[in-house]
Amino acid sequence: MRKGPRERGMKPITHALEEYNAGDRVDIIIDPAVHKGQPHRRFHGLTGVVKGARGRAYIVEVRVGSALKQIIARPEHLRRSRSIGGGE
Repeated sequence: MRKGPRERGMKPITHALEEYNAGDRVDIIIDPAVHKGQPHRRFHGLTGVVKGARGRAYIVEVRVGSALKQIIARPEHLRRSRSIGGGE
């Protein structure tokens, strides 16, 4: 988990202020510059559905194999999913 030389540093503050609603599809993309609220690295790159909020973080439900997992991650490590297919 590290950034390339031209991607180092913090993302704009708007990434941390992004708000998600229950039912939104999000991708889990871990930002290594922010240590708080990081999900485990095994969930990096997965897509899930926001189930609710917990403080500043969000509860994201992700399918891993046949199991459903609930991940707690802050918005710095999430982004809206652009995937159109329903292959969750």
